[in-house]
Amino acid sequence: MPKPDPKPPRLRLRIYFEADFMLGPGKAELLERIRDTGSISAAGRQMDMSYKRAWMLVEEMNKAFTQPVVSSARGGSGGGGAHLTEAGEEVLRRYRAAEAALRAATVEDVSALQAMLRSSAVSDVSDGK
Repeated sequence: MPKPDPKPPRLRLRIYFEADFMLGPGKAELLERIRDTGSISAAGRQMDMSYKRAWMLVEEMNKAFTQPVVSSARGGSGGGGAHLTEAGEEVLRRYRAAEAALRAATVEDVSALQAMLRSSAVSDVSDGK
């Protein structure tokens, strides 16, 4: 019986800025889900993240950038909601563009590294530790 194709390698981009701020795949996904759902709490739920954690990450991003990336309105009779600001849309677009550029720039080297792996390397390693 033929072996199933291994999962392709993944690259995860984390950008560490001064002042202890990091932008990575989790925050980018949160921004996308806020954009798609119109809600910070719904975005957090989709990511199995607590409401408090989602709000904390939004506040962290809003404080880190010169302009807020997410705008929100409190709930109530008229309902609340959240949306990405123009700055938020640009942050998300530029992060995704950097990810795509990283993948394109490293495809040859990552493929060569994968080819150098033992066929049993995936089962020999425990969670990358």
